[in-house]
Amino acid sequence: MIETRKFDTKVQVLKYKVLRQVARLAWNDELVNVVDIPKMIVPGKIPTMRCCVYKERAILAERVKLAMGGDKSNPNVIEVIDIACDECPIGGYEVSTACRGCLAHRCESACRKGAITFDANHTAYIDKDKCVECGACAKVCPYSAIVNHKRPCENACKIKAISMNEDKAAYIDNNKCIQCGACVYQCPFGAIMDKSYILEVINILKESDYSHKNKVYAVIAPSISSQFIYAKLGQVISGIKALGFYAVVEAALGADMVAYEEAKELAEKGFLTSSCCPAFVEYTQKQFPKLKQHISTNLSPAATISKYIKETEPGAKIIFIGPCTAKKAEYKKPQLREYVDSTITFEELQALFDSREIDISSLEEDVLDNASYYGRIFARSGGLCDAVAQALKERGINDFELKAVPCDGIEECRTALLKASKNVLDGNFIEGMACTGGCIGGAGCLIHGDKSKADVDKYGREAYEKTISDSISVLNK
Repeated sequence: MIETRKFDTKVQVLKYKVLRQVARLAWNDELVNVVDIPKMIVPGKIPTMRCCVYKERAILAERVKLAMGGDKSNPNVIEVIDIACDECPIGGYEVSTACRGCLAHRCESACRKGAITFDANHTAYIDKDKCVECGACAKVCPYSAIVNHKRPCENACKIKAISMNEDKAAYIDNNKCIQCGACVYQCPFGAIMDKSYILEVINILKESDYSHKNKVYAVIAPSISSQFIYAKLGQVISGIKALGFYAVVEAALGADMVAYEEAKELAEKGFLTSSCCPAFVEYTQKQFPKLKQHISTNLSPAATISKYIKETEPGAKIIFIGPCTAKKAEYKKPQLREYVDSTITFEELQALFDSREIDISSLEEDVLDNASYYGRIFARSGGLCDAVAQALKERGINDFELKAVPCDGIEECRTALLKASKNVLDGNFIEGMACTGGCIGGAGCLIHGDKSKADVDKYGREAYEKTISDSISVLNK
């Protein structure tokens, strides 16, 4: 089935079906009675993933709301569907069969809440109503018999922004959340999802088609080269234009612009943290506010090239297409709203293709030739560091020694930022990528895996003869 080979998981397929159906109705101006959409997706009376078809449809109704923009009062682009979050075990600290019923009872002594009792065999038992998940009992158990079973979403969230509410459903702390979407991809029941702005994009395209005034540009992330594995990249570009976009521009060209300016800023300031990953920037601002002054003043690559297009093409509309849920939050910020009109992920782009019955694998190949090798490899961890090193050379800044610290995933980011905050970091430039692997590991990707890195590098090598200076020189003509 073609749907399953387009995505990693069946949860993604279900999400895609909702997006596709919403988009189909929106194109035809039939998005009136949204109550009927779940019945269109699950037409029969036999349950699919849940206990009954009625619960399935109730959950699908919530997915439809998110596909249409979600809760406007919630500033977070990530939301929990409470009714879908009921199949995971409660989790937390539990006593395993390794408990030997010892006489020491150190676990009981360590527990300040009186949550531990014993049966007739002296085997420990944890009262979940009293337990506060402090882990003190697990630390003192001589047999390591007390283990912590976390839910997939809690495991995925490395910044501890997810906990359980009183109904034992996932709860997201917006004060901590960086909207990276790791929980979205890892939730095996699709109970955590990102809001979609697919209706915004359709409205922009339809308005442009009707008025023939505003040109709509698609700015695409370089990680797109690793995503639509059933078609060629040139066919994907043709498909985007078939949707009604006037032109397709590489965000990697913006990456070239950023690398060139960031190299200069780094040499002038002596220490810098990157500004390309919005989730990393958000994390730095929230958890390490003293380092805010060291964040690069450059806009992200997508915002940088979008700003250029807006300045040179009055009235143009910009849609960013990429792997990132955090980008959806970034473009909503006042300072960026004037440059980017909306954002969708690769998942949503696939839904748009199929909502218009566009089989990209049957299209002629178009050409994409904006950026250099270095701009294109921003998509994977370490790419930005390589680009800044190249930009220093091209600028002739030879008296500055780059000591780059590429951080692959938010845990490595935390380690580097912590060392920097204590002035013990052996480096002067932190490349922060919140997703493991870089942008190729984003929650909005169709597929994930090691092959994605190889595909991005191959895509980059197609422009290997072009320097960063060559790439950005055309912008000044």
